[in-house]
Amino acid sequence: MQETGYETFSFYYDALTENVNYPARAAYLDGLVQKYKQSAGKVMLDLACGTGTMTEEMAERGYDMIGVDYSEGMLGQAMEKKIEKQLPIQYVCQDMRELELYGTVDAVICTLDSLNHLPSFEDVTTVFQRVWESTETGGVFVFDMNTLYKHRELLGNQVYVYETDAVYCVWENALCEDNCTVEITLDLFQLCADGRYRRTEEQITERAYAPEQVQAALEVIGFHVLGIYHADTEEPLHSDSERMVVVARKEA
Repeated sequence: MQETGYETFSFYYDALTENVNYPARAAYLDGLVQKYKQSAGKVMLDLACGTGTMTEEMAERGYDMIGVDYSEGMLGQAMEKKIEKQLPIQYVCQDMRELELYGTVDAVICTLDSLNHLPSFEDVTTVFQRVWESTETGGVFVFDMNTLYKHRELLGNQVYVYETDAVYCVWENALCEDNCTVEITLDLFQLCADGRYRRTEEQITERAYAPEQVQAALEVIGFHVLGIYHADTEEPLHSDSERMVVVARKEA
């Protein structure tokens, strides 16, 4: 097993994702799950749950939540929030490629391009297999991924700057020769009590794939792909879609 590479990032993750409308996205995911799920239960896995913000949103919608992440730093943040809000969420530290729940769930969600962070498409298909094994018959798997368009046209070799009360972040992207992979360098500057800035650096790599490749891999494993949508809608993918949302069900 590898080091996660997200321990420093975990302290600033919530600040850097303040622009994500979690309640709206949770409502969207809930709608897809309710529309397509055929199993009777309400046990849901949030795979690569990070600091647990989406996990909490789904718990408040009545799901019995399990959150899995490989970063101890992320899960530490999630546990603090869970205790503060007194939510009955079970958090587990696992590599999603080695997912083992010792039981099945009725729905699995995986959001905020978590699958793009895996080192290879073979790893992605390994996760698909683990999810299939962990899902009740009639249960659904709903996940999002960054698109090739986003990697090539929006991230590319661009540099972005984010400033919040908690952190100043310089986000530098480098598009690799395969035209699919983006290597990301995050320079994080935190204002200390003495007025000086503390600088840390995080390295992240994301890989994007064609929707046809993703669908084929799911179907080989045994999932029925019900839709691949333009982010947060039930519209077909656009040529300039930045995220795709995939809905698949485990059939009998």
